[in-house]
Order: sequence, then structure tokens, then C-alpha cells
Amino acid sequence: MIELKDVSFTYESGETQNNLNHINLTIQDGETILLCGESGCGKTTLTRLINGLIPHYYGGKLTGQVLLDGKELKDYPLYQIGQRVGSVFQNPRTQFYNVDTTSEIVFGCENMALPVPEMRERLEETVHSLKLEKLLNRSLFALSGGEKQKIACASADAIHPDIFVLDEPSSNLDIATIEDLIGVIRHWQSEKKTVIVAEHRLYYLVPYADRILYMTHGSITQEFTKAEFQKLLPDELQGMGLRALDPFHLPPEASPKPSAPQLHIKGFQFSYEKHGPLNVDIPDLILPQGEIIGIIGNNGAGKSTFARCLCGLDKKAKGVLEMDGASYDAKQRRHISYMVMQDVNHQLFTEDVLDELLLSMDIEDEKADTAHASEILDSLDLLDKVKLHPMSLSGGEKQRVAIGSAIASDKKLLIFDEPTSGLDYRHMLEVSDNLNRLKEMGKSLFLITHDPELIYKCCTYLLFIQGSKVLWHRPMDGKAVELLRTFFSHEQETGAVNAS
Repeated sequence: MIELKDVSFTYESGETQNNLNHINLTIQDGETILLCGESGCGKTTLTRLINGLIPHYYGGKLTGQVLLDGKELKDYPLYQIGQRVGSVFQNPRTQFYNVDTTSEIVFGCENMALPVPEMRERLEETVHSLKLEKLLNRSLFALSGGEKQKIACASADAIHPDIFVLDEPSSNLDIATIEDLIGVIRHWQSEKKTVIVAEHRLYYLVPYADRILYMTHGSITQEFTKAEFQKLLPDELQGMGLRALDPFHLPPEASPKPSAPQLHIKGFQFSYEKHGPLNVDIPDLILPQGEIIGIIGNNGAGKSTFARCLCGLDKKAKGVLEMDGASYDAKQRRHISYMVMQDVNHQLFTEDVLDELLLSMDIEDEKADTAHASEILDSLDLLDKVKLHPMSLSGGEKQRVAIGSAIASDKKLLIFDEPTSGLDYRHMLEVSDNLNRLKEMGKSLFLITHDPELIYKCCTYLLFIQGSKVLWHRPMDGKAVELLRTFFSHEQETGAVNAS
């Protein structure tokens, strides 16, 4: 049993968001708890208290009691907490210690000094229950974001803990993989494990949660049973800053006709391995310029790799992009494009949020540029964060800072890889509004996303990638909506989804 008695916590960095205020909570053994609320409400901080990262890793002022089976958690050595509590972080890459998938899955077992035969048995059990056979003996660096998330879940599962704590586990997962995740959670429930999940995507988890805890400003302000939560109207959820419980049947907003100018992609090819299979293979593709193009496909299909090639980030990639009567090779494309990566921690460099945006701008008039950067931050609900270090922000706030830098860069071609990962409903709308404004300015935008709400809000064109190839692409018309719903509902095998 987990008990929090009048728990408050303030990070030593002095940040005002993400702190906790007078939390009182009891979680019984075998319960499944869903934590929800807007970005920065304290969900991640609460998970860090339960898995011992506070106070063992994150410093700050902690008052009250956090008890595990009646004993204060801070009195447990961290290695004992690790054996009792399995964690999956919002950014799974931050918890990897190896370079290959198999070693990563058994890493916790090795630290527990388990006999080799038992480690092999646990590996087989975990791989079978999570359906990871195709991911064994792979380089972690070659995995998609969703595949990395799967490996993080597997690493936690192999330890056989009593409690699982997951922070935004579905943030980069496609529908098929979310179904696998549901299966994993159901498996843990059948074994009477305690499961605590902090999430913005609610639709997949609410049916399996025993209780839903809604947080605001570091406090648990409302508690719902599954039945009570499912009765909430869409307007009520939106008013709480929460995502829809049924995101697949939203009416799409009217999309304009594709613009006359075109983007012509010729001979795009790339492979991570010399003489290996192609990870991108797009011989000829014509897309509308000045539109918001949603890129969809299953995890590992090649979406992020295609985006990196489009930006010229993979130097060994072949192919050219023709735009506005000019031809751009990989090196030249780096000067006209900007990419917000799936893991934004790799592109946050400065000491405060304002400087992060200024870094992406060609400074001509410092006063005017600072004013423009402040306007962008205000539109992303970040104006009160200008002096904070970017790495002290929540995952969703970091995401918005990176998006702000892309907007400030004023590049012709903007690529966003899972831009709403970790964002609540209100901040998803703010991002959508900014993307639409960029389109109105004549920018060409590519969105890699598993977020149907974002697609419905702003995408005017769809591109479906499977097996490193473009399977179909078309304007966001009635047929595209039908294909989109089929894909996200996973009503049939993806390979059968075509635009004919």
C-alpha cells in the first residue's frame, strides 16, 4: 500500500509549477490509478515521489510522509525501491544504459544479481507478453520513439516489481502499439500489480482505471470512479484542459484546396546500415507547398527518418528537393528547414527560455527580436517562464519551447516530430493555432503525429508511410478522413489501408 500524508514538495530550482501542495492519497495494492491534468500540474512530480526519485535524485524541500507498506519511502535504499517499483519515464531514452535492446531489457535483472537462467526466463516472458520478438538484438539508436517506449516498458516488466509507475507511456505510440500497451497493463492487473499512470491521452486507459485523479496547481482537486469520469461531457473535459475520450470521430475542420506551388521530392534514399535495407525509399513524390502535411504510419515505418532526410540532417541520404524553382541537396536543405525533434532535450541549449528562441533567430535588431520572441512565448503560454532554465521545465513545456524556437527561426520548411507529445488539450490547441498561423505566412509544415485531435485541427494534407515508402497521400478530404479513422481505429491491418 502507498500512502501520502500531507505531502508538499518544492524543487530546489525554485520553479513554481510542478510542485506539490498538501497531497493526501492512499493507493491500495492492485489498484490502477490514472493521474490527469494540464501540463505542469504536478503529475510527473507525484510519480517521482512514488518511485523514489524524490528525494534520492531530485532535490528540494519535502514535507509530509510518503509511505510504502507503512515504512517511509525515503528510508528505503534506492536499489530496494527499484526492485519494488518499476518506472517508465516520459522520455524513455533517459533511462537507457546499454546500446542494444536485449541488454537493456535484462539490465535491471543483472543489477539484482539474478542467475543467468532466471534472467533468460524473465527475458522470454517479457518479450512474449509485450510482443517484442522483432525488437530483440537491435541497436537502441536505430529504434523509433515508440519502439524505445516499448523497450522501457519491457525493462520495467522484467524486474517483476509490485508497483509500476508510467509517465506519459503512450506519448509517441501508434494505435497498434497502444493496444499492445493496454495488453501489458491488463497483464499487470491480472497479476494484482499496482499501476499508476500519468497521462494526457485518456481514451485508452479510462476503461481500465479504478480511479481517476485530476490535478491542478500541485493538488489533487477531484477524484472520479471510471463510471463517473465517462459521464463527463466533451465540453466539461475541455474546460478541465483534458483530451477527448473519443478522439477518432471528431468532425474535421474545413481544409482549403492544395496550393498551386509544389514541393518535388526526387530520389530520396537512406539506410542506417551499409548495404542494409533502405529505411527511406521515395523515388518521386509531389506535395503541395504552403500546407500543413500530416505524416502518419505505425512506429518504425520510417516517418522520423524521412523527416531527417527532408531537413538534410542525415548526410548520407540521397535525393533532392525542388521548391520555388530551385533544387536543394541535403546540405542546402539544412539552411531552409527547421526540425523539432521527438526528443526535444537534444535541442535545448541556453540558460533561459527567452535565449532559446533568440538562438534560432538571425539577430538584426535585438530589441525588436526580443519583443517578437516574447510574443511567440506568450502565444504558447510560456511568457512567465522566460527566465527559467529550459531543462527545469516539464516535458510539455519543453516541447512548447522547441516549437517556439521553430517559429522564431522563420525557415521555409518546418518539420515537427510528435509536437503535441505530453501536451494537454489547451496547449494542444495553442500549438495548433500557431501552426495554422505559420501556414498563413506561407510556410510548408510537416507534422509527424499519432494525435488525431491535432490532425483534425490543422492538417490540410495527409501522407501515409509504411515500410520506408509512401503508401498514399492526398488532401484532407472525405476520403482522407475515412482512411484516417480506419488507421487510428485499427479496424484492419495497416497494409490494407490504401487510397484507391
